[in-house]
Amino acid sequence: MRPTDALALIPGAEPFSHIGSSTGVLLCHGFTGSPYSMRPWAEYLAEAGFTVELPRLPGHGTTWQDMATTSSDDWYSAVEETLLDLARRCGEVFVMGLSMGGALSLRLAQEHPDLVTGVVVVNPSLTVDDRRLPIIAPIRHLVARALPSTPGIGADVALAQDGEGGYERVPTAAAATLPKLWREVQEGMSGLRVPILAYRSTQDHVVGPRSLRILARRAVNTRLTVHLLHDSYHVATLDHDAATIFEGSLAFVREHSRSGEGAEG
Repeated sequence: MRPTDALALIPGAEPFSHIGSSTGVLLCHGFTGSPYSMRPWAEYLAEAGFTVELPRLPGHGTTWQDMATTSSDDWYSAVEETLLDLARRCGEVFVMGLSMGGALSLRLAQEHPDLVTGVVVVNPSLTVDDRRLPIIAPIRHLVARALPSTPGIGADVALAQDGEGGYERVPTAAAATLPKLWREVQEGMSGLRVPILAYRSTQDHVVGPRSLRILARRAVNTRLTVHLLHDSYHVATLDHDAATIFEGSLAFVREHSRSGEGAEG
């Protein structure tokens, strides 16, 4: 256990776990966020009868200083470990993610095509609109000493609420490891074989439209379905269109379930 694992969690940042049917669902939250942004979605799928796991990524849900000691490799390792555990317990697994969690979900499908039955992504983050980030990635430790953190964008939610359980500061060292994840996901696009359902907010102040264009252009060997969300911002899982996402993901699982079980709630 890392020493920082003993840090107090942000309220609502606790991981979520539910034992249900032999169909498993793994949910991945976003960069600087926490399970808070995904909990309503996880609870909805649990109520539908599925086995659901929503882990807290390393360094998230505590302090930005804690997150500064982690990298995209750590976040991927955490969701991969959860996927392998779910695959041992379930007959099939669907992976779903928000923002960076979308990138992690797609990477899991690329690396474990035999374990992932389908993927649902919400405003997936697959590239960067700030062109400086790839440049500073190789010298992230030097940059982090001079500028340990930058202001966060805040809760990008159209619906008035208290937040999304994330950080108000972005740790520079951790952010500079994102290009490695993006590059791996982009390079592995042709290896995607499972069906993908993508939701894209037309007003997103965090992730620009380039990410979805990359997915649509490069995921040539799979079936990609895209739905636009007109009433939500980036964290659409907590916004006006949340029910659309939840119900759509449930229908997606039932349509593509290999077992034909389609857990009924």
